[in-house]
Amino acid sequence: MLVTGIKSKPVYAPLRADTGGRYHLMLGMGPGADALLRVLGEMRTDAPQALAKTRVLLLPDADAPQAAVPFDHLGLGSVSLFADAPSLLAAYRAVLDESLMGTRLYVAGPESFIGLAMKIALEFDLNKDEMRAEEMGTLARRVYCIHCRSTAENVRTNIVRCPGCDRWLLVRDHYSRRLAAYMGVMADAEAPGELPPLQEVYL
Repeated sequence: MLVTGIKSKPVYAPLRADTGGRYHLMLGMGPGADALLRVLGEMRTDAPQALAKTRVLLLPDADAPQAAVPFDHLGLGSVSLFADAPSLLAAYRAVLDESLMGTRLYVAGPESFIGLAMKIALEFDLNKDEMRAEEMGTLARRVYCIHCRSTAENVRTNIVRCPGCDRWLLVRDHYSRRLAAYMGVMADAEAPGELPPLQEVYL
């Protein structure tokens, strides 16, 4: 059964501009672009000088090819568009490798995207005061199989077949920041072949 109220499950607050930062790095996926534009609006009002020191990496929705247009009129340091998440995350890693002290990170989009971005940030030793995230879009989960260490992406159901070992996994609420994934455990370990009804729960 699903276990709710797990303390490891991330809690996200709406993004706010941190005008104390010297540099600003923003990552957006899909509807996350709206959250980034809101923060940039705060900057334009409270600290317009920060806009020139802001970099935006954006993966727009496939059905919203003009999503980057509003960013073009804000006087930002740079705006880069990507066709897929791996390309964006690779560029993000390269930017972090060159980043200076005083950089603030903003991430907005689906939780699976946020998790991967935060995992990389931790590899570069960013602390929690330098990172902020807002969840927007699909609730689909990234699920880690504790049996074979494979990962299932974009999981929307309460159970999922592992792409590595073919076991049916129960999707738990226990979240690992190190793995950027929710834990998946064998759903029929105690009673082989007896599975709970398949339900879409993470839309």
